[in-house]
Amino acid sequence: MKKDITMKKSTFVKGAFITTLGIVISKILGIVYVIPFHAVIGEKGGALYGYAYTIYLFFMSLSSAGIPLAISKIISEYQSLGYHNVKQRAFLMGKRMALLLGFVCFLLIMLFAPFLARAILGDVTGGNTIEDVTFVVRVIGTAILIVPLLSIYRGYFEGHRFMSPSSISQVVEQIVRVFIIIFGSFLAIKVFKLSLTSAVGIALFGATAGAIAAYLYLFVKRVKNKKKFNEKIRSVNEPIVSDKVILKKILIYAVPFIMIDLFKSLYNYIDMVTVVKGLVNHASYSAKDAEIVYGMLSTWSAKFNMIILSVSTGVVVSLIPNLAESVIKNKQKDVENKITQALGMLLFLTVPMTLGVSFLAKPIWTLFYGNSQYGPSVLSYYIFVGLFVGLFTAMVTTLQSLKDYKAVFTSLIVGVIVKLLLNTNLLIAFNKMHFPAYYGVITASILGYLVSFVVCLFILGLKYKINYEKVLKDFVEIMCASLLMIVVLFLLKFIIPISVSNRFLNIFIILVYMIVGMMVYFYYTYKTKTIKSIFGNRLFKKKK
Repeated sequence: MKKDITMKKSTFVKGAFITTLGIVISKILGIVYVIPFHAVIGEKGGALYGYAYTIYLFFMSLSSAGIPLAISKIISEYQSLGYHNVKQRAFLMGKRMALLLGFVCFLLIMLFAPFLARAILGDVTGGNTIEDVTFVVRVIGTAILIVPLLSIYRGYFEGHRFMSPSSISQVVEQIVRVFIIIFGSFLAIKVFKLSLTSAVGIALFGATAGAIAAYLYLFVKRVKNKKKFNEKIRSVNEPIVSDKVILKKILIYAVPFIMIDLFKSLYNYIDMVTVVKGLVNHASYSAKDAEIVYGMLSTWSAKFNMIILSVSTGVVVSLIPNLAESVIKNKQKDVENKITQALGMLLFLTVPMTLGVSFLAKPIWTLFYGNSQYGPSVLSYYIFVGLFVGLFTAMVTTLQSLKDYKAVFTSLIVGVIVKLLLNTNLLIAFNKMHFPAYYGVITASILGYLVSFVVCLFILGLKYKINYEKVLKDFVEIMCASLLMIVVLFLLKFIIPISVSNRFLNIFIILVYMIVGMMVYFYYTYKTKTIKSIFGNRLFKKKK
């Protein structure tokens, strides 16, 4: 009988690789499309797209952000205990909750879109209008009707440790979305001669179409593999578990996850309502330039951050069900090993990626968007936000898995307060010191996430006796390898310059620097046995 390779269960490391690979592929697709998309809608359209997408992410946090990880954890728990019927009921209740929350959030977006548009622009004129913002916000709101249900299905697959279908669904979603973004916006402007606002609206509808395609893929996949989901790992007499108990468990697990994404969305929301007005009022930027900078922060530079974040998401998605099982079985040492391994994997993968993108900001920006006054400067610094968001997300999700909700909320609240207090103040301060004013906004984000990350590490170490000695040792080697990589790349500049105006010549430059950088980094970490220390010896053993 032919095996279904996409329905094999995964161990933690294997699952992390599978999930990360799927997410990275989807994010790469999400980056590649911006080249033609930017050429079609330009900087003004990018700001408009960013306004709508920031609001969408905020409401998506309310309706679905915590649900897939919560369902994943609940399914994993009941599966480990052998409670098959309870597991299926939890899945059904999760779907009902997702549909209800999605519909409520959809109504809120439709009703309050004009209010949100006024909060963004205020009295600033010369760029996009309140009517433009209202329209695109309402278009993206349609995605909220389907995304929560899609999230439930992903959590269901991941809870059974079937990581591949969930990852493939993300690729499917992104392919459909990118197709509509590119061809929809192109046809709207170049063929049908519609307005820029209409083109952005069509592009934003790609999120809805992509979610529908991904949902249909997982729905069919579940139906075809129903027997595998119905397999019982052990025969037990299932206790009577009421719907109220299941609902309470879903809420207990989901709410902290929702709060995590909600607070992360607040960072973007703070930027959305302060950056344009702050640059105009405190740094003498024109409305046009201020919107260009905001578009770079919210849309164009943020795309590269998603590559960094995809790594942390892949590790976290695989960590949750595995950590849940260890917690249930009260294996403290196993819990510590998985947490430190996850942190080590994140640092190993994201630190060199971040430094590499920052170093190559000029050719990367030129390749994707062409020459820009602000672009390379924004990207070279903003990419570090992605690094700290990834680290913070992994650790705060770990605390949630340990059911330490007080610690979760403490770290979230402290970080957002730091961001809120510093955002405009640092913008003004950096402008007075003759640095780019938007560096103040980026610094506020970095400090907010850094403070939250440190709070998480401190609590894990204090309350759960997590020893970071091995992580610290690995981190020192990671930094040495990364710095050596940057030094080699800097010397390479004397042979192959990285500042060229030809967009497509930058492809060659980026590939050469990327290959050289990876070779230096992996050679150093291999010779110092850092790779084995983090990923384990089994990664290098061939199967017989």
